[in-house]
Amino acid sequence: MSPDHHALADAVLARWGHDPHALVQVLRETQALTHWLPRALLTHIAQALRLPLAQVEGVATFYRFFHIRPVGRLRVLFSDNITDRMLGSEALLARLCECLGVSPGETDAQGRFSVDRASCTGLCDQGPALLINHHQVITRLDAERVDALAALMLSEVPVEDWPADWFHVDNTVHRADVLLSGLPAHAPALPAVIAREPQALIDELARAGLRGRGGAGFPTARKWQACRDADSDASGPQRCVVCNADEGEPGTFKDRVLLSEHADAVFDGMTIAARAVGAQQGWLYLRGEYRYLLPQLQAVLERRRADGLLGANAAGLAGLDFDIGIHLGAGAYVCGEESALIESLEGKRGTPRIRPPFPVERGYLGRPTVVNNVETFCAVAHIARCGGDWWAAMGSGASTGTKIHSVSGDCERPGLYEYPLGTPIARILADCGARDAQAVQVGGPSGTCVPASAFDRTIAFDDVPSAGAFMVFNGTRDLFEVAHHFARFFAHESCGLCTPCRVGTELVVRRLDKLAQARGAGRGSAFDLERLHELDELLHSGTHCGLGASACNPLRDTLAHFGEVYASRTTTPQFEPEFDLDAELSAARRVTGRTDPGAHLNTEHLS
Repeated sequence: MSPDHHALADAVLARWGHDPHALVQVLRETQALTHWLPRALLTHIAQALRLPLAQVEGVATFYRFFHIRPVGRLRVLFSDNITDRMLGSEALLARLCECLGVSPGETDAQGRFSVDRASCTGLCDQGPALLINHHQVITRLDAERVDALAALMLSEVPVEDWPADWFHVDNTVHRADVLLSGLPAHAPALPAVIAREPQALIDELARAGLRGRGGAGFPTARKWQACRDADSDASGPQRCVVCNADEGEPGTFKDRVLLSEHADAVFDGMTIAARAVGAQQGWLYLRGEYRYLLPQLQAVLERRRADGLLGANAAGLAGLDFDIGIHLGAGAYVCGEESALIESLEGKRGTPRIRPPFPVERGYLGRPTVVNNVETFCAVAHIARCGGDWWAAMGSGASTGTKIHSVSGDCERPGLYEYPLGTPIARILADCGARDAQAVQVGGPSGTCVPASAFDRTIAFDDVPSAGAFMVFNGTRDLFEVAHHFARFFAHESCGLCTPCRVGTELVVRRLDKLAQARGAGRGSAFDLERLHELDELLHSGTHCGLGASACNPLRDTLAHFGEVYASRTTTPQFEPEFDLDAELSAARRVTGRTDPGAHLNTEHLS
């Protein structure tokens, strides 16, 4: 480790007060200066934080955005969601690699740059997109932009001198209802809202029937009540409020827009939660792919502190000492699960916890903790001002209020659409200009694939629930390849804790790989489909957390509704192994001068 790296790490450690719970932030900020994390540097950080080296290395190897081997000083990551691929991202990646003279995943000989793939970057409405150094984003890639990018990289032009319009991100809203329209001008200010008794705030949410907008749909009032009532004697009086902005579900980008355009409403919602449950500490867990939003969000928090809305006696309420910090993720889809997110907040690997106890009982640092997502806190800010009955009057039955949809894929007008819950899928398709749609993936890969025959179904907790993604596939798309892509995503994102998920997701990918090769190769059979059904049952019933349980959702739905795309790949009546022993032995036959195919099957040669 160079002395310069030593000094850079020390400055970062000092900025975080040598807090071991800030390990993820220390590693991220140090790597931004050193480009990668050599073992000697990890050893130095471990000693400074008084942590075992094994723990620090474990964290450094868990998150996708950390590098324990050298990478390019300029790191280019193409967004690899299925919608980016539909827009030609793979051809553009190949074009850039050809211009630079590198292969995907490799670094050029001078260590100047490397090119690879990332998961969905939350820019599906303006893809193909990519990340630069896990920080800046470039949208609307095409061949001309890729060629210009290659020229700048080869000339080693600093990123800050690249064309500014490349980094422009549109927050396109095609249909705004109450949340995307912003807080009404006549609404009471935050001090008047939080002056109400804590129980009254929780009761208002109960009247509203608000359920979490992150996908699970758990009643928000019940969660807050459990946190308020939790026995915190073991950890002192401290309680926490956490906003889950780890918007990692492919195809989802609504939280990106809410944080960009309505951050004050989100922070209002967190402050209302702090008043309701008696919390002192707040965290916004911001996904690593949204690093470019960090300065803006920090500026909003500074302004709120200056205005007296955060800190001691927040919003002028004596005794409400509440502030919000920002924790930046490092590329791990599983951290969208609330207990894995808390582990990451504590500076650990993002491994989901065994429950109970639940976060509302023992969450961040063992304290009772409320975790809700961005859209939920935004809704809280509106309900606290306009009333629970107002919110309950929107929507359908037990699915009250509105829902924001991130629409992308085969449609004329991708972007955000907000509707009352209970809106038919067909209405959303008509509004976004989707033509000849054969299927919609609602809620991302972990959600539901809805075929055209069911477009009259509605987005509602008791019909088709959604975390927000709405990916449209027209009649030209091969739904097998869509499911195949999602299977690779889940296998890559498994945290590895439990065997059914770690091994099962990989076995699903291998079986689908075989079927993908089978078209024209003649190796797929009904046996392979039977094994896929068995793996689906195993993953749905035997995994530790929701990632493994939902990993086969795209497979299950496409098998049920588009079985013909699988049948076309099962071309043999009997099982044939994917492994070709004769082909594997061909090199050995050449070395020994044997030319007879299938020699390993001839017992006369074995004596």
